[in-house]
Amino acid sequence: MFGLAVLFCTDRALAAERYEGLAYAGNDNHLLYREIHWRYFEGGVVQHLVLYRCPDGKAFARKRLRESPSATAPDFDFIDGRDGYREGVRTRGGKREVYVQKSRDASLQAKAIPVATYAVIDAGFDAAVRKRWQELAGGSAITIPFLLPSRFTFLPLQLTASKRDRTNGEATQQLQMSVARWYGFALPTIDLAYALNDHRLVEFRGIGTIRGDKGRYLDVRIEFPAAGMAPNAPDTELAAADAAPLDGRCVGTP
Repeated sequence: MFGLAVLFCTDRALAAERYEGLAYAGNDNHLLYREIHWRYFEGGVVQHLVLYRCPDGKAFARKRLRESPSATAPDFDFIDGRDGYREGVRTRGGKREVYVQKSRDASLQAKAIPVATYAVIDAGFDAAVRKRWQELAGGSAITIPFLLPSRFTFLPLQLTASKRDRTNGEATQQLQMSVARWYGFALPTIDLAYALNDHRLVEFRGIGTIRGDKGRYLDVRIEFPAAGMAPNAPDTELAAADAAPLDGRCVGTP
């Protein structure tokens, strides 16, 4: 896995924290898939492992992420077992490289890219929100270059705070994300809710990163319930998630 494979060795500094996201279709309660996250220290670096499961429990995709060179612009590797789609970012010789494989039969395409100041890659978005929380909470709009691996380019996204509310029983700060271009009005916005107490993502609404049966990215509502968090997940869970076959099909996704 391009050197991103999880190593189950003895230098684990802290027990893994596990939390779960439940992805529903739009505004209804039809469960499309679950995403189970493990976050832990290994080799002195924060690591993430994410396993995507269909409602029947079968895994269909996996992501490995390493918060290096930074938490906001990490290296990562994502693979979808349904068709072999793969994308990620790796660091080689101090340079960043984006790679995409559109199907298991397609050739891997890779391109070196410069990473700008405040650049955000994949789940580094959450770290960027926490890093600039005071600006957002104070009413400032911020613009961040966000990587689109499939296009080998960064897209400027504008993030603004709207209001404080309660989401799934938690006090939250509502944020809205849109494309910072003149044509941004024609593209769908994404609504986010972050917990006020620990700046944790509570809910995501918009076009996500998982594709449906027809190959289009799904319009989802993803809830991250506090009740689904476990601060001390056993290593056996990580090992099982790392080795799980990606044979799920998630029948019924649009």
